[in-house]
Amino acid sequence: MTSGEQHDFDLIICGAGPVGLAAAGLLRRRGLSGARIAVVDLKTPAQAATDPRTLALSYGSRQILDELGAWDAIGRAATAIGQIHVSRRGHFGRTLLDRRDYALPALGYVARYGVLSRALDDALAGDGFTAFRPGEVTTLAEEADHVAVLLADGRRLGAPLVIQAEGGMSGQQADKTTRRDYQQLAMIAHVKTDAPVPHRAFERFTDEGPLALLPQDDGYALVWCARPDTAQRLLALPDSEFLTALEAAFGQRVGRFTAISPRHAYPLGLNARPSQTPRVAAIGNAAQTLHPVAGQGLNLGLRDARVLADLLVRDCSPAAFQQFHLQRQGDRDLTIGLTDLMARVFASAPQGSLTQGLLGLSLGAIDLLPVARDALARQMMFGRR
Repeated sequence: MTSGEQHDFDLIICGAGPVGLAAAGLLRRRGLSGARIAVVDLKTPAQAATDPRTLALSYGSRQILDELGAWDAIGRAATAIGQIHVSRRGHFGRTLLDRRDYALPALGYVARYGVLSRALDDALAGDGFTAFRPGEVTTLAEEADHVAVLLADGRRLGAPLVIQAEGGMSGQQADKTTRRDYQQLAMIAHVKTDAPVPHRAFERFTDEGPLALLPQDDGYALVWCARPDTAQRLLALPDSEFLTALEAAFGQRVGRFTAISPRHAYPLGLNARPSQTPRVAAIGNAAQTLHPVAGQGLNLGLRDARVLADLLVRDCSPAAFQQFHLQRQGDRDLTIGLTDLMARVFASAPQGSLTQGLLGLSLGAIDLLPVARDALARQMMFGRR
């Protein structure tokens, strides 16, 4: 394939992360020809498979990945979440979600991005897609009857429809209609403790943001959100002092913190609700980059992929994109609203404020109200249906 050569397809998917690959695989399993679908991504499959990031997968996401034939490989390397303990630092209120209340093998799972990516690539290997990996998209030009996709090496692709699934961090994306800088950094690492609770995840709200411990391997994946000055101070500490500060913020529900991997941090923001166009539909992080509280970003994106595939297989035209926006609005708005509310309350309200106090008390109230607890659990597992 030479520079400037044109390749015409029925559909082009920009982005071969988990959401983009899921969309491609679901379309193929619903009957679209793989040869008429192009997948473009800056990374090669081998590069994506080495990504060490940790992902939280809901039980609903497991169902989607199982349909794609990827779950068995993912499940062997993933850690199941049987319970989720939600609490507020300095308050007695707490909520405990338990898989047994829903007759499920797990509420969700903790897996590495690279494992997920490799499993999807392997499961889709025989589907016949035309892959441009690596391939960097520089321009999307939407015309009256098609979209022209220009790659950095000069190749030009064309299709009536394009799915935009290239995500990335919110600060690396073009601004969407809903945007917010949370003034927080997320500190991530892998930690070990001397009294872990098997298969229990923790979401602990502090006065500066949520602190999550997700069971993984022989310890926990840590996501600790704090204001930038606090986070920078903590990141500069020696490991032993960082673990002491972590224990002071989290408590001793898992015993003492004994070890930690190298720490990293990234800024947090909301970037959601892209402008709608007739022939380009955004899904996953390309449509909404969320705060990591409750770990809903990837799960929302996989639900995007499933709904869009269902619509396109019936009508592969701009009308399907219009219907997609209507069908996904409720689930997207609810998930965005919940994560945004939780992030803003703890990022902007001072310790001991009435707002934080009421939210802390509400955790206890939810635990006493099965209807409220079930609604929260089902939204986290399956989204709004």
